[in-house]
Amino acid sequence: MAFKVEFKTKWSDFDPNRHMRHTAYNEYAAEVRVRYFAAQDFAIDEFTKHNIGPILFEEHTSFRKEIHLGENITVNMKLSGLSKNNERWKITHEVFNQAGKLSAIIKVYGAWIDLTKRKLTIPPEKAKQLFLNTIKTDDFKEIFINKK
Repeated sequence: MAFKVEFKTKWSDFDPNRHMRHTAYNEYAAEVRVRYFAAQDFAIDEFTKHNIGPILFEEHTSFRKEIHLGENITVNMKLSGLSKNNERWKITHEVFNQAGKLSAIIKVYGAWIDLTKRKLTIPPEKAKQLFLNTIKTDDFKEIFINKK
């Protein structure tokens, strides 16, 4: 499933150089992930019910084109990696400016954490369906977990 969200940028997204501040890109990407989970019937209340949450190990942003004050943006997400047990995942976001030009690419590597044990966990059965229909990147790879 192609998943993308259009946003109206806001004043607080911009820096003194009059372009979108670097961390705002990542905040929009995070919002898209949370909305995606909700669209897959695994919203925040499900995180709470199962006592889990998504965490990030890495977040890499590559900037391509400026986004200016007042522009609408579109942010999508594609799956670029997944472990067999769905414990770990890699997601790529593309951020497009109002003219449809690629403005940034954000790659995140994350997993699920048990909020009581503070340890990585395999998601509940209901969450195992989260990424089944997600569009994959051309360089998608299975994530192999080295358990020592």
